[in-house]
Amino acid sequence: MTLEEAPRKGRGAESDMRLPPREREQPDQTRGREPARPPTPAGAPPSRRPGQRWGPYGMGTTPDGMGVPHRWAAFHRWGPYTLLAIGTITATMSARLVGMTTSAEYAAAATVTAALVLQLVWGKAARTRPGPGPAAAVYYFLRWALAFVLTWLNPFFAFYAVTGYYGAGRLLPRRLLRLGLFLTAVTMSGSEVGGLPPHGWVVWAGFVLVIGVNVGLVGVFVGIAEQEDESLRVQAETITELERTNAALQQALDENAALHAQLLVQAREAGVADERRRLAAEIHDTIAQGLAGIIAQLQVVTNAPDQVMAREHTVRAMELARHSLGEARRSVHNLAPVDLEHAQLPEALGSIVADWSERTGVRGEFTVTGAVQRLHDEVAATLLRIAQEALSNAARHAAPTRIGVTLSFLGDEVILDIRDDGHGFDPAAVRPRTGTGGFGLAGMRARAERIAGSLTVEAEPGHGTAVSARVPLVRHDA
Repeated sequence: MTLEEAPRKGRGAESDMRLPPREREQPDQTRGREPARPPTPAGAPPSRRPGQRWGPYGMGTTPDGMGVPHRWAAFHRWGPYTLLAIGTITATMSARLVGMTTSAEYAAAATVTAALVLQLVWGKAARTRPGPGPAAAVYYFLRWALAFVLTWLNPFFAFYAVTGYYGAGRLLPRRLLRLGLFLTAVTMSGSEVGGLPPHGWVVWAGFVLVIGVNVGLVGVFVGIAEQEDESLRVQAETITELERTNAALQQALDENAALHAQLLVQAREAGVADERRRLAAEIHDTIAQGLAGIIAQLQVVTNAPDQVMAREHTVRAMELARHSLGEARRSVHNLAPVDLEHAQLPEALGSIVADWSERTGVRGEFTVTGAVQRLHDEVAATLLRIAQEALSNAARHAAPTRIGVTLSFLGDEVILDIRDDGHGFDPAAVRPRTGTGGFGLAGMRARAERIAGSLTVEAEPGHGTAVSARVPLVRHDA
């Protein structure tokens, strides 16, 4: 049991018995085993067990044993009456043995009556003045004085005086705690040497020795109690901080969950937008170009001077229509272009340059440099679409007489160059988007950047155009 309690104002009858919620839910794992304690000498206050602390009625326990605080409350209410009765009975039985006179017996009876009245008065006052305070301190020292007088008259009244050990922590403020315990130790020491006052220098020496032992034990137990109280305070602060940290962590987890959900929505929207851009570019590079070629062939058919030429251009228009239909289907399913289905990129580029040259009547040349590598499907498809778009732009806007396409394999990158001798243009000039196009150079650049590549354009009015796409060399997964 502890011997002190820090002063607390405005506490209810059992407020000090409460612990933080985490301590109630997760009791200390060490409570199941009680460490070995040194034996408590007679008259000395017992040390506090793990989990015990001072409550409004003295030493209590944590709620792992909810009956203990109530039993301590009953002890501090009825214990002084019981100990006073025991002291009175034993003193009456031993009155002749200790040499009490008739006047001493009358004085003891009056003092017992005063002690009984004091207990009754305090029993009512304690309901409105719980905890350490001026009224509780006055009651404690009055009770000690009465117990001292009774022990002086008969040492067996020490049964009543021992209540000073058990009530100090709940009645006295911190500055008076050691004084109250010292006075109680004096009273108990007088009883232990046979009564007060001591007779003879030997008894006086024993009295001084016993006081020293009792005071030393009281100091030790008070120090232990203070350390335990400090440990409990630190533990309570730690639990409070952990609860605060857990609350902050839970809030962070909730925010992360909300951000995760938001990111999923944004990723979905970005994926939808990216797929729309892909389909738009595919439609522009395949269907739109195929329809433009079909229209050009049909215009030739309309103005053809003979049936043979008309039939030839009609057959080309039908082939373009079939090719565009296949590309449309493959674009919807995000498949590789038709030209790459049965051929590698160099062969496919050579084929489309030859077809473009035959269809437009412009001289086209295709060249491959470096060690040819089988490229990843997406890399090959990107370069093929860039080449198709560049050729389409040259046919529509540049009016070239010659065009050259070069595919270069250089170590860890692939370079596609398309050069023409057409009208050219000023790259710095802002070109408004029209209803007939809109993907052009921007679409080619977006395709290259999509696979971590880049696209550069060099052009000058009257001196042709050069488009260069550089992409990483990613080999086919074989």
